[in-house]
Amino acid sequence: MIGTFDAKIPAGPLAQKWRSHRDHSRLVSPNNRRKFEIIVVGSGLAGGSAAATLGELGYRVKCFCFQDSPRRAHSIAAQGGINAAKNYQNDGDSVYRLFYDTIKGGDFRSREANVYRLAQIANNIIDQCVAQGVPFAREYSGYLANRSFGGAQVSRTFYARGQTGQQLLLGCYQALCRQIAADTVRMLPQTEMLDLVIVDGRAKGIITRNLRSGHIDKHAADAVVLASGGYGNVYYLSTNARGCNVTGTYRAYKRGALFANPSFTQIHPTCIPVSGEHQSKLTLMSESLRNDGRVWVPKRKENREKVPGEIPEADRDYYLERKYPSYGNLAPRDISSRAAKEVCDEGRGVGHSGRGVYLDFADAIKRLGEETIRERYGNLFEVYEKITGEDAYKVPMRIYPAVHYTMGGLWVDYDLMSNVPGLFVIGEANFSDHGANRLGASALMQGLADGYFVLPNTLPNYLAGQMGKRPSPDCPEFREAEQNVHARIDRLLKVNGTRSLDSFHRDLGLLLWEKCGMSRHENGLREALQKIPELREEFWRDVRVLGSDEDFNQFERDESAGAHFREEHQTPDGEALRDDERHAAVFAWEFGGDGQAPKLHREPLHFETVDLTQRSYK
Repeated sequence: MIGTFDAKIPAGPLAQKWRSHRDHSRLVSPNNRRKFEIIVVGSGLAGGSAAATLGELGYRVKCFCFQDSPRRAHSIAAQGGINAAKNYQNDGDSVYRLFYDTIKGGDFRSREANVYRLAQIANNIIDQCVAQGVPFAREYSGYLANRSFGGAQVSRTFYARGQTGQQLLLGCYQALCRQIAADTVRMLPQTEMLDLVIVDGRAKGIITRNLRSGHIDKHAADAVVLASGGYGNVYYLSTNARGCNVTGTYRAYKRGALFANPSFTQIHPTCIPVSGEHQSKLTLMSESLRNDGRVWVPKRKENREKVPGEIPEADRDYYLERKYPSYGNLAPRDISSRAAKEVCDEGRGVGHSGRGVYLDFADAIKRLGEETIRERYGNLFEVYEKITGEDAYKVPMRIYPAVHYTMGGLWVDYDLMSNVPGLFVIGEANFSDHGANRLGASALMQGLADGYFVLPNTLPNYLAGQMGKRPSPDCPEFREAEQNVHARIDRLLKVNGTRSLDSFHRDLGLLLWEKCGMSRHENGLREALQKIPELREEFWRDVRVLGSDEDFNQFERDESAGAHFREEHQTPDGEALRDDERHAAVFAWEFGGDGQAPKLHREPLHFETVDLTQRSYK
């Protein structure tokens, strides 16, 4: 059965839709905002900016993240930049061109109204971040600098060397800290969402687990905002941090939220190639490098194992420049990725696996000088050298495509609300703005647009009708959801099989990469559809999850000592507070066998020449 869902796109001219929508939306008065409680799951650029802005407006916000600090959200890993149509380079850019490039880059599989709104808001984002002190690169004149990214013929990408995500997140974190101090936002780190609670057909809360104690809690709210990122880690090897998962959106999906365009998964063309089975993730090399780096492979198979410097210019195939002369090395990501796969499939790939292409900076260094390249990309070159041991100022980088971003996600309407009333989804967790392919430097743009500017204007339209309707966390729906969470955990623990979770994850990821990766075929997709249920059956028959339902991440050393700092054990002025009576010992753990608890041995520490005093460096 095919259902139709109203996207609630405003009427009127495209350029006026967002203004008109805001003018006709319902509002919540300032004195009533503090009566509403909003849950935000995720503290990256989308979730952090949403929580900070909603707190500034006067709402009571609970913000959850599984990291130990909001600053460690995966947005910090973004490198190359953030788009906006400021036209500082005077090269013909405009809001319309940004809109069109985004629609075209997504292969015409995204909503015009959403994308145009994004292009309009982008300029405001830059002003907001500059006001926060984000250290964007600047020209000698003092104007903000711009560089090019794939899928555009103008320079519209603002950047902070190769650390743009980190710097934007720090700006967002400052805004969030202001609200935490003002007591409008309560931050709950090291906490993971395990289920969504639906009451009378509306999202009214979540079930969480504290990742330090293992304790399961119920949290009620007037609306739930998911900003928990994408599902790229389903491929096992990706550029995402290992902690990134799709639990929040998957649980919402199981509760009735629609999952849109899951097949739209972005393969980034500029990643460090796989080096062996020991790897658990891959490392991104920013697309910005393709501004000055030239992508090539040998023209002939027999040259692929030669040192790149020994291959003459006439025997090099600069295949992106050859195939896409208008965009060259800055062709969109999906096209560039498939082009790399094609030349490697032909046997011309480089590196020990044959799954790599060169990204060469020799011409740029000759033209601009090494110092200029260091100023633009220095930290990226350092990352590359630390991982590969190669100096990219002297030899070309080796790159190959890898899973990076997911354009699919939970379905949302123009207000960013899912088909489950009260459940809003922002940033990478929704499907809304990128279509079948995301242009480079647009992820940060969407995350901050959703959090700073869109959600704070659309959420009141829903909340205005929810005054006094927040349920108690002790109501039957919450108790049932909590029982379901316990039941799932118990089921996992009781399987007691022989295979690790990681081994199943690796098998699933390899299957998806081979059958649902850069290129796909009906036969391969059908094969995957057959094998995934078989793998699921084996999982529930033979998975082994260690521990019990209450010993998640327990700590034996119940004191603060040096680098081991427990917040509950500190002096009045915030220094580490030891417990010499019970813990003046070395803790040595003995392996007790597979599935068995390790055994603790204590080596008492005796002090004969020094006195045990409170350490101080003041």
